[in-house]
Amino acid sequence: MRTARLSRMVLAMCLGSFVMVVLYFQSNLKPASQLGSGQTVGSRKSVRSPLQTLYATDPLDPSPLHLMHQERRELLRDACRAHTHKRRVLIPDDLKHVIVDDRHGLLYCYVPKVACTNWKRVLLVLTGELGGPHDPLQIAANEAHTPGRLRTLSEYSAPEINRRLRTYLKFLFVREPFERLVSAYRNKFTRSYNTAFHRRYGTRIIRRHRHEPRPEALERGDDVSFTEFVRYLVDPSTQHEEPFNEHWERAHALCHPCLISYDVVGKYETLSEDAAYVLRLAGVDEHVTFPSTAGNARTTGDMAADFFKSISPEYQRKLYDLYSMDFMLFNYSTPAYLQLT
Repeated sequence: MRTARLSRMVLAMCLGSFVMVVLYFQSNLKPASQLGSGQTVGSRKSVRSPLQTLYATDPLDPSPLHLMHQERRELLRDACRAHTHKRRVLIPDDLKHVIVDDRHGLLYCYVPKVACTNWKRVLLVLTGELGGPHDPLQIAANEAHTPGRLRTLSEYSAPEINRRLRTYLKFLFVREPFERLVSAYRNKFTRSYNTAFHRRYGTRIIRRHRHEPRPEALERGDDVSFTEFVRYLVDPSTQHEEPFNEHWERAHALCHPCLISYDVVGKYETLSEDAAYVLRLAGVDEHVTFPSTAGNARTTGDMAADFFKSISPEYQRKLYDLYSMDFMLFNYSTPAYLQLT
């Protein structure tokens, strides 16, 4: 009897090690009171961590930027409550896009086509992975995306994951969903150098969604139209075969904002201000400058409107339904150019 009870206890402990308990309302906690003065973040001893700095802001004298980010957190939390009814625990696969900076106590969930190359450059500097240079723009784009350069949260044990989720500043950057989608299409399907995307995805799209394709198009896959791309996205068989590529996967599916309580929700439309805000919270704004290269929001919006002129109202509705959660969670208005009725 005693042996059986002991076996059950060991089994329970083993199973428990794989379960990550997520605190859904972390943003309501008081991080400054949880961590004592002189708390060590990674290898850096600091009087105040970025998370403490964020929540230690004087409530009687908040800056407009602080108030804006507080409102974004609250809007995201409210949207999660309204639109997600089933809660689950996180699994390691959910955390593959969350980059860890142990030196500064930061967790960054990257979303492709939302300045993630520059954020990876900045984090390579902050983590000291390259031992220099100190100017993020000196780091080549392909080097910034080299696997293994930056650790992700999925690589840690469950207790280590929980500790970082509880004590590190968690941030992500998002973008108007259809502007991001058009940017992904233009980059991956209209640039001659992206032959890997053309062969893996372009040939498949043409085979399924083009009437009587030419043999060279089936072989090269380098002339996918935006209409064909949209048909591919809304085709139910697409996601049945494999998950979306990260460049057009929904931001909420990459970063799980209803399971992880993000402290800062940055936006591409206010990239410079939001990036500077994060670096200031991390205490490195005097040493590292975010290399903002964002385009004009009005220009990217007009470009998206032009691309959607070729999409029928039926497929506009299907595509909007597919990306509707990103619109709702991150407080983006339905584009005026859409024909949804």
